[in-house]
Amino acid sequence: MMVISAEMGPLAEAMYLMMSADGEVSSDEREVLRGALRNLSDDTVRSAHIERLLDDAKARAENEGREARLAAVAQDLSDDQARGEVAFVLAAAIAFADNAIADQENELLNSFAELLGLDEARANELLDAMETDLRQASDKAAEAAGGEGG
Repeated sequence: MMVISAEMGPLAEAMYLMMSADGEVSSDEREVLRGALRNLSDDTVRSAHIERLLDDAKARAENEGREARLAAVAQDLSDDQARGEVAFVLAAAIAFADNAIADQENELLNSFAELLGLDEARANELLDAMETDLRQASDKAAEAAGGEGG
């Protein structure tokens, strides 16, 4: 569990902060988070570990404040730009999970990008790539669902 926490903790916390930004955690957002962590860990992270990471993130946010935790997560990721960008994209994917980005989520994404040292052009590039990937995945899912009935 220690290795999982060290490796996945900052990513899970970034996603948790985004999930809870609008005051509600939707089941779609939870599913995106679970899928992302399983995918990143080659399916070695179990649901119990994910719930523990989320519980820890929630407790830290409540104890230290959301802004402080966002800054701490960005600091944890500051020595690895690629991981920072992954965390940013994962947080954005959470924001897109319910097909609507609340003002609070948008503000959090902007703050996170700034804390990670991502300039606006790079942040937009990452968001555009993620939206394209989501659209392609959605199209494939629709094709698969349409093909099953025949």
